Amino acid sequence: MASQSSATAITQMRVALAQINPRLGDIPFNVDLVMEYAKKAQGMGAHLVLFPEMVITGYPIEDLAHRQTLQEASVRAIEALAPSLQDAGMGEMAIVLGYLDHGSEAEGKSSALNRAAIIHRGEVKARYTKRHLPNYGVFDEYRNFTAGGSSLIFRHCGIDIAIAICEDIWQEGEAMAELAARDPGLLAVINGSPYERNKDDQRLSLVSRRALQIGAPLCYVNMTGGQDDLVFDGDSIVVDAAGRVLARAPQFEDGLMVVDLDLRANSSVPDLVLTDGPLPPYEKLVPGIASRLEDEAEVWSALVMGLRDYVAKNGFQSVILGLSGGIDSALVATLAVDALGAEHVYGVALPSKYSSEHSLEDAKQLAINLGLHFNVVAIQPMVDAFLGAVEMTGLAEENVQARVRGTTLMGFSNQHGHLVLATGNKSELAVGYSTLYGDAVGGFAPIKDIFKGDVWRLAKWRNRYAESEGSTPPIPSNSITKEPSAELRPDQRDSDSLPPYPILDQILSIYIEANGSIDAITAAGFAKELAGRVITLVDRAEYKRRQYPPGTKVSNLAFGKDRRLPLTSAWREQI
Repeated sequence: MASQSSATAITQMRVALAQINPRLGDIPFNVDLVMEYAKKAQGMGAHLVLFPEMVITGYPIEDLAHRQTLQEASVRAIEALAPSLQDAGMGEMAIVLGYLDHGSEAEGKSSALNRAAIIHRGEVKARYTKRHLPNYGVFDEYRNFTAGGSSLIFRHCGIDIAIAICEDIWQEGEAMAELAARDPGLLAVINGSPYERNKDDQRLSLVSRRALQIGAPLCYVNMTGGQDDLVFDGDSIVVDAAGRVLARAPQFEDGLMVVDLDLRANSSVPDLVLTDGPLPPYEKLVPGIASRLEDEAEVWSALVMGLRDYVAKNGFQSVILGLSGGIDSALVATLAVDALGAEHVYGVALPSKYSSEHSLEDAKQLAINLGLHFNVVAIQPMVDAFLGAVEMTGLAEENVQARVRGTTLMGFSNQHGHLVLATGNKSELAVGYSTLYGDAVGGFAPIKDIFKGDVWRLAKWRNRYAESEGSTPPIPSNSITKEPSAELRPDQRDSDSLPPYPILDQILSIYIEANGSIDAITAAGFAKELAGRVITLVDRAEYKRRQYPPGTKVSNLAFGKDRRLPLTSAWREQI
């Protein structure tokens, strides 16, 4: 912890954390969003306003970072925003926000920089460059994205405020020690930190440790919203110098969190002085600490937000999916209705001669419960016509049914502009239990990162939630309790081809999410033959996963985002 003088004066500061949802690439929208929330902060009497990482461009921008036109547009936006804030009477607030910049002549004009701008009295007073390069998960592609920079501390209202950007505070070692030695009165961290299950606990632990290390309160602001297969859950946090939570924002909600802090004044030697004198005392706000969501509610909120923003930000008005009467399509349909409203969701039952009567009834009941648009298209005449032209038997014949269904849904998409939702789960994707150009078609796959066991748990939770709200449980109980089946041949069951899902999910969790070997699987109590069979299925299915639609990431290891195997490889695990 940094040393503190007992004679150091204490002054108050009101800090506003803008937990908002930018649109990637829509700079005018994002600038308007900043202006809107800065005005709200001014109305609340804030002296310092923090906006998320890369809020001007949206985040993550991936290889768009290297587009010089986007870099220049981002810089122009920042340079125009500063006088706009002053002209609107908001110049006295200090505003910190993230944006995309390009390097100086010395840095290399074409280099892309992840920066924070400090705006005050109509000018960009300073720019801080993210100093630590992300090296994990979704940010692996960013290794050449940012350039290092020294720490930056500015003084406002007599408080010396240090700036950090997201991964800066995740790094152990010299950087934090250096910052602690400079002894700021407050550490402000702007973030674009994507959601993962249980990550809120990691964040709080990290933020508390850093506050203790720096010896000062810490304000952590994070964005919200969906971007491709990522979801940003907010969960902005303010802790005191002892790491105790003073305020915490709700997850998955946009808003402005305002907190009053008693801070050490003139604690260090700042790089920049905005205003020097301490503020006179004023009546303090009572901070709020939002309760954390239970696991199922948290995951559900992430899946709803990811789907809603993917649809809206890509300009779609509606979605369509096949309703089989099974649990996966029932869960996806319910997510879609929660995300978009029933009037924007179209369900189609596509029965073949192997489809059971109860499956069609379950699909109809789901549609009634949810109030979505529902249609039945019998596919057997199309299947018969195909098989009449091309002879196919066995698995090839089964897959014709799946592909006719996929073609039908894509046809509706072309005709009416719906986005097709794929309904496969992580267990199926892991072992390749899907049909290319059949059930794998679509533009988005909402549940591709949750195992089958999670599908059942979420379905039961969503029904319980409906009951607690006094409404009809959306998912028919038969869809939850019946044995899973693709219904592509008589009396077919998923267990004909796969181990029971509770067993399969445990093996997949060890092999995929824990990156365990066959020895780790057998050490957990599973037979070596079974472990080898599952490993072989997983390794051979990479080509299918590569062609599957994107979907919301909720785990620490999602297919297509965090885990990619070579398509062509002679390596095989030693079974």
